Amino acid sequence: MNNIRRLDGGLLLVFRGMLRRGQTTAVARELGLSQSAVSHALTRLRDLFDDPLFIRRPRGLEPTRRALELGPRIEALLDLAGATLARAGRFDPARSERRFTLVAPEFVSALAGANLVTAFRKLAPQASFSVMFQSRHSPLDALRRGELDVAIGRYPTVPPGLVSALLFEDRYCVVARRGHPTVKGRIGYAAWCKTGHVFADTSLEDGSGPSTGREIRDIAFVATVQRWLTALVMVSASDAIATCPLRLAQSQAKVLGLQVIKAPFLQDRIQVHAVHRDGAPDPGAAWFLEQIRKAV
Repeated sequence: MNNIRRLDGGLLLVFRGMLRRGQTTAVARELGLSQSAVSHALTRLRDLFDDPLFIRRPRGLEPTRRALELGPRIEALLDLAGATLARAGRFDPARSERRFTLVAPEFVSALAGANLVTAFRKLAPQASFSVMFQSRHSPLDALRRGELDVAIGRYPTVPPGLVSALLFEDRYCVVARRGHPTVKGRIGYAAWCKTGHVFADTSLEDGSGPSTGREIRDIAFVATVQRWLTALVMVSASDAIATCPLRLAQSQAKVLGLQVIKAPFLQDRIQVHAVHRDGAPDPGAAWFLEQIRKAV
């Protein structure tokens, strides 16, 4: 409680300004303060967080790792404070400078990322978003602590304090390069097993890879990678094949020169959920989630 009393809105604005500008003179000009007032605020912030926060470099003050970690949370605090003070708790994307934080599997960000960028440039030109890849379990803890705005993945059930809703469904497919010597627009199960696979082991980011009802050791592997797009690029320039989400394959097929094959033996569905905090409404996070839905 003592620390909360010491943290006022003015300090938060100085912190955000320093993270963006890196110079006390620029922050002072932006906030209508004297340079000495900004320096004094920095001293209070360093004492409060027990960290240097910003270290002097030839081109200005460089944020420490702790400052970068605090950035999204302080952005969220300022945005929530603004929403609380605004009439009816509205969020104005056209005026917001908030930086949203999203955790999502690579195939989701690759699928929807360009549309989300377009939406931000059109609707919220001063705001931005960052996408992170993490393990399957840690994002939910970070979300509850207010370090994230939205977590996307395979989360049919979530702990108390969070809300999960289905974002979209997909299925698996087989991809091979156009002009492959043996794969000509279709593939049987036996050929799928014996043709060299580039396998994307994405279990850390979205739960598990595809299941076919057979032991995975029955499949001939050439390589194992950690990202779907890496597997697709490798397949596009070799005679290996890969198994990946259909919508991702379709979005990359023309660019990479891939055949996309809907194999009947790949029956598993991919259900992707969006998770957000329950409780006190956050109009900004709700807007961000809506843009993600539209982008997908």
